[in-house]
Amino acid sequence: MNEESSANEPAENTVAKLLIDQPSDFRFHAAYLVYSEAWDKAISSEIKLKLNDIVSALSCEKIDYEMFYREISRYRVELSRENLSARKKTYIETQRKRDWRKRQERDSRNKRHGR
Repeated sequence: MNEESSANEPAENTVAKLLIDQPSDFRFHAAYLVYSEAWDKAISSEIKLKLNDIVSALSCEKIDYEMFYREISRYRVELSRENLSARKKTYIETQRKRDWRKRQERDSRNKRHGR
């Protein structure tokens, strides 16, 4: 039984990206770029399969563009949330040149007098 489950895992983890782009059709090409970006950022094979289903349904004209963007948007939101939580915010502290000079003078004076 363990051999069967290990044999099934590689098949599940290897989800191929669909290469059905149509550069001559502007609307489909734009939709494909959205799909491609979401597919590249997706980590789980389940999400990749869903994305494949959505874009293939669009290419077969089973769904329209409005439905495509509605369906794919939920996966794009999940991916952006994951990216936001992974990012750390950086803060830049600014100060006026006059304040910086005063601080430098004070630090050098303290250093000279051993404080």
